[in-house]
Amino acid sequence: MVINKINMHKIQIAALSALALLVSGCGATGEPAAPPPKTAEELAYISDASPIEKARLDAAIAPLFDDPAMAETRALLVMHRGKIIAERYGKGYDENTRFISWSMAKSFTGALIGFLVADGRLVLDHPAPVPDWQRPGDPRGHITLRHLLHMSSGLDHTEVAEEDGATVFEADTNQMLFLSGASDVAGYAEARPMEAEPGEKYEYSTATSMILSDIITRTLTGSSDPQIRRDAAMRFIRGRLLEPLGMNDTVFEFDPNGTFLGGSIIHATARDYATFGEFLRHKGAHKGAQHLPVNWVRFMLTSSPNDPAYGGHIWLNKERPEDRNEVLFPHSAPETIFAALGHQGQMIVVSPQQKLTVVRLGKTQNDVLHPVNDQIGRIVSLF
Repeated sequence: MVINKINMHKIQIAALSALALLVSGCGATGEPAAPPPKTAEELAYISDASPIEKARLDAAIAPLFDDPAMAETRALLVMHRGKIIAERYGKGYDENTRFISWSMAKSFTGALIGFLVADGRLVLDHPAPVPDWQRPGDPRGHITLRHLLHMSSGLDHTEVAEEDGATVFEADTNQMLFLSGASDVAGYAEARPMEAEPGEKYEYSTATSMILSDIITRTLTGSSDPQIRRDAAMRFIRGRLLEPLGMNDTVFEFDPNGTFLGGSIIHATARDYATFGEFLRHKGAHKGAQHLPVNWVRFMLTSSPNDPAYGGHIWLNKERPEDRNEVLFPHSAPETIFAALGHQGQMIVVSPQQKLTVVRLGKTQNDVLHPVNDQIGRIVSLF
C-alpha cells in the first residue's frame, strides 16, 4: 500500500507538470516573447549625451529601418541643441554618402533668393525679372517673386501624371527634367501659359522653382553662355551658403543651359542636410554669424495665402484644406515645426521649440509615405 501511494503521488506531480507546460505553451502562442534587449554595441549609434534613454529612442528609430511598411530608409540623423545624438545608416551607406535631395532643393532655392533680396538686387513684390514675360500685354508680367515662392504663379504647370488625367510623359516635371525640356529647364517652365490670375491659386510645381533658379542666375550674370552662368551661380552658392555653413559635401546639379536644378536635384550628406536645417532653425545664423536676414526666414516660415501648410518654398506643420493631402503631423506636434520635403521620403524636419532637427533619407514610394511620416512624428514627440 505504501508503494502504491508513492506511485500515485508521482503520477499526480507529472500530470500537474504537463498541465503547467500546456498552459505556458498556450500563452506563448498568443503573446510572442519580447525580443531580448539590444546590446550596448547595437545602441552605439545613439550618443551617450542623448536626453532620451537609448533604448527608448532606438525603439522609435528602428522601425524606419526594420519595418517593411517603411520601405527603404538609407539614413537617419537626429540633432538636438546643435549636437548629433543619433546617426544610423542602411547597408552600403555612411556619413560620407551623398544622397539626392529631390524637392528638398526647393528650400535651398528659397534661401538663395533671400540673399539677393537682402542685397537689394531682387524685390519680393516686383514683377519677376523674366525677359519673355515683359512684352506688352503678356499676363505673366504680373507674376511676382512672392507668387513664385508661394507656388501661386498661375502658370499652367502639371507636377505629376495623375493631375488632370495627364500621362507620365505629359507631366511638366518629367517633360522638363528628362524629355523635351531637359536642355533648358527654365525655358520650358517659363514658356508655359497662364491658367489662373497670379496669386489666385496654389499649385505645387517643380517648374516654378526652376524659374527661380533662372532668376537667381540672370541676376548674377547677363551672359547666356552656359559655363559662365554655371560659374556665376556656383560662386554665389558657395560664397553665401555652402562655405559659410561648412557644407563641403553638397553638390548642385545643372542643366546644359547652365541653370542649377534648384527644384529637385542637389546631392549632399545627411550631415550637410542637417546643417541646412539647423541654419534655418537659428533664423539664418551659423555659429553666431547672421548670414540670411531673420526677416527672410520669418517670411519663409509664414503661411502662404492659399495653403496654410506651405510657406516661402518650405512646408509648415499646419492643417491643409480638406481636398489636399496632409503633410507632416499637425495634430501631434508643435505648429512651429517646418520641413524641406522631397520625393520618396527625403526629409529635413525642424522643430525650433524642441531645438531639434531630424533628417531622413531613403526610398519610399509617395503613396505609402504615411507610415514614415508617422514614425518621424513619434521621434519628434519624444522630445
